Amino acid sequence: MAARPQRLVKMTDDVSAEHRHYRTLFLSDIHLGTRGCQAELLLDFMRFNDAETIYLVGDIVDGWRLRRSWYWSQAHNDVVQKLLRKGRKGARIVYLPGNHDEFLRGYLGTHFGGVDVVDTCIHETADGRRLLIIHGDQFDVVVRHAKWLAHLGDWAYVAALNVNTAVNKARRFLGFPYWSLSAWAKLKVKNAVNFIGAFEQALSGEARRQGADGVVCGHIHHAALREIDGIAYVNTGDWVESCTAVAEHHDGRLEIIRWTRLAEERAGLPALAAPRAAAE
Repeated sequence: MAARPQRLVKMTDDVSAEHRHYRTLFLSDIHLGTRGCQAELLLDFMRFNDAETIYLVGDIVDGWRLRRSWYWSQAHNDVVQKLLRKGRKGARIVYLPGNHDEFLRGYLGTHFGGVDVVDTCIHETADGRRLLIIHGDQFDVVVRHAKWLAHLGDWAYVAALNVNTAVNKARRFLGFPYWSLSAWAKLKVKNAVNFIGAFEQALSGEARRQGADGVVCGHIHHAALREIDGIAYVNTGDWVESCTAVAEHHDGRLEIIRWTRLAEERAGLPALAAPRAAAE
């Protein structure tokens, strides 16, 4: 990999409601087809944000859940239509399937409805950095070697989300902002913290192996933007709890956008700091 001046990756939070146009947007873990998907907030996000290229970094549709029970609201359909409309208006859309939408891996290399379906790819930023784009489940040992356990974990996650929904209804009634039970648990349970750290090291190591300057991934529902041993590690988060996206500005700067903060600001609720891992 050719040496070049390393730009520090900048992490900020977008809290304005102005319409913005970016060079690139990265979205992942939307989980359309589940009751936990915050499709309305994503629609709100897409009304105010456009980009030349949009990467859908896996788990956009939750095939696991849809196979067990069908759920598809109008808002979920609107998300699909909104994305396709952006493609018709000139945005390049690249879909990289994850483990929950792995059925699309049978269509790698195809182009349909203005969307390119690929397994992984390299994105070059405006300032010349090469970023490996990959969902990340390929480096999750449980998903690869104990799929039944991954499905069991998915069931437990849904149960936690149901509890989280009840808790947040009470918090809203009392005038408190959104709080994520599972995000809090991830950062408090030692094994979960260790898993996140190992995942980040594995993905940054793969980027280095492929001669890239960084990696953009999803999968673990934990938004992050930092450097690990000189490699930019970027995780887009999710649209089930944190409602985050990553944007590349036209000068190559990268930014995490936390859309729930804007929604809470509009509702007049106090801002709630996002949980941060001890390593950050």
